[in-house]
Amino acid sequence: MKLGIVGVTGMVGRVMIDILEQINFPIDELYLSASEKSIGKEFFFKKKKYNVISIEKLLSKSPQIVLFSAGSDVSKKWAPKFSEMGVTVIDNSSAWRMDPDKKLIVPEINASCLKKTDKIISNPNCSTIQLVMILYPLHLEYCIDRVVVSTYQSITGTGQKALNQFNKEKEGYSYYKDEYEKIYPYPIFQNVLPHCDSFDSSNGYTMEEIKLMKETRKIMNDQNISITATSVRVPVTGGHSESVNITFKKEPNINRIYEILFKTKGVIVQDSPKENIYPMPFFSHGKDEVFVGRIRKDYSCINSLNLWIVADNLRKGAAKNTIQIAELLMEKKYV
Repeated sequence: MKLGIVGVTGMVGRVMIDILEQINFPIDELYLSASEKSIGKEFFFKKKKYNVISIEKLLSKSPQIVLFSAGSDVSKKWAPKFSEMGVTVIDNSSAWRMDPDKKLIVPEINASCLKKTDKIISNPNCSTIQLVMILYPLHLEYCIDRVVVSTYQSITGTGQKALNQFNKEKEGYSYYKDEYEKIYPYPIFQNVLPHCDSFDSSNGYTMEEIKLMKETRKIMNDQNISITATSVRVPVTGGHSESVNITFKKEPNINRIYEILFKTKGVIVQDSPKENIYPMPFFSHGKDEVFVGRIRKDYSCINSLNLWIVADNLRKGAAKNTIQIAELLMEKKYV
């Protein structure tokens, strides 16, 4: 197995390395790539030193799988070049997610749609992954009619520059007076921004909200689900949180809802209000599971319920899901 990682110096790329080592992923040859300024940087994997190489050199190595986490522009330029050589690309950017010819995969949900001929496979948006992990098993039982989701998203979803801004402000630097790199239009420390990604001038939604809506329907293979979203950036580093209101076509039974979620692989139910047990980023940080709690009927609307979903956006929301896809390809002998 010859495996490459593009964007290894980024936050998701570094988590990919950690997970690959933790799960003992079978790698015979590993190639690490990043931008030109990072070429030559050292990484250690299983006590062996690796130097970052250019993406051109990685292409010449003819790996079997390449994990991309370097942004849409890099993916659009380079993923086709790898796929044309027969290399399977698993891409963590938004470049291919809504391409009708590319699969958008959460292994627990739609692994069966993958084929050996799929050479560019898209990893969904982090907030979408944790949402569909809960929605899909409930949809199979009760058929979802409408979803209203409000997300509370970690600054790590924006990347290292956002974390740097947060730390500067936490140290006492003034957003308006001091010189340091600012990735957000306002301070993020002790603040909340109802602004994730750029705004679509035609409808007032942000691109993050649009991703949530479109990707959810594609992954669940149901364009009839009505979904609306509001995405908020919060000064948290441990993961994304989501407040979700679901309306079903059938009347849901709360006990059955619990039963379904308890049995769902990759999901942990944390729901004991009397003991103050509920999902929080504080506990999801560094974990691969999706946590759900605050499950309760919505008495204002028929066939509806509310719940609260939390997951580490760098792990299940990005690196872990990508690696799960790679494991699946190997299991199916597609690579």
